[in-house]
Amino acid sequence: MNNLKYGFVGLGQMGGPMAENIARKGYNLSVFDKAGTNERAPKNTFAFDSINEIAGAVDILFLSLPDANASLEVVKKLATTNSCTTSLVIELSTIGVDAAKDAWQILNSSNITYIDAPVSGGQSGAKAGTITIMWAGPRNILEIHKKIMMSFCKNLFHVGNNAGQGQALKILNNFLSGTAMAATSEAVAFGLSQGLDMKTLLNVINVSTGQNTATSDKFPNRILTGSFDAGFKTSLLTKDMKLYLESARVSKTPIDIANAVMELWNGCNNSLPNSDFTEIYNFISRKN
Repeated sequence: MNNLKYGFVGLGQMGGPMAENIARKGYNLSVFDKAGTNERAPKNTFAFDSINEIAGAVDILFLSLPDANASLEVVKKLATTNSCTTSLVIELSTIGVDAAKDAWQILNSSNITYIDAPVSGGQSGAKAGTITIMWAGPRNILEIHKKIMMSFCKNLFHVGNNAGQGQALKILNNFLSGTAMAATSEAVAFGLSQGLDMKTLLNVINVSTGQNTATSDKFPNRILTGSFDAGFKTSLLTKDMKLYLESARVSKTPIDIANAVMELWNGCNNSLPNSDFTEIYNFISRKN
């Protein structure tokens, strides 16, 4: 164990379990959440009441926040806090390519290193410590901090040196995940209309060429059981799909499929507010 002091901002569905795993491994961890730190703070952590306070008490700060606005708000406060002792910020949130570049520029001007390192694996992965981290930043910094990163993840990839590259990989991953959920929902609805049993058709697909994470995980474990509890909100998946579509437009890469899938997720989010993203099956299967 080293003598560095760590901080964690954002103790929601993903941040809370990640912070808990870090603390469980014995690291010196301080936490802050604007929704209520004391109520959300994991055991064996130090709770702070503001960004300014935690920024003046830690060396390295993790961010796990819901969107770009929330993340950039914290970044701007760090850049203007006179008593800031934080020298490294590790962004675990999904905020999009442009926002990550903006955050890097803001902190770089204040001599704070910014690492773009979004995560994938859902709430269950955050709890189990099996998430994937996509690190975009200097490889030597990753090697220095590899041990603490592995305290709350299973797969740690260096995906590039520049802020925004981690976000690009994360949002294209979530585009694929969202597309798989939507397409599988349509396919299953068709299968049931033909008198097929959902469990049977999933068993066949999962040893055939149509297999994907929706057929192997979400449908058998969350939809077939009726629990719809993947722990990832429709609103967040819709946000990530929008980030992907916006970035693809800027990059002038093909967006025909993204446009169609985006329309479905927008419809689901409007029709089923505050829903788990697996409930897109209910939205699609009941459309007709």
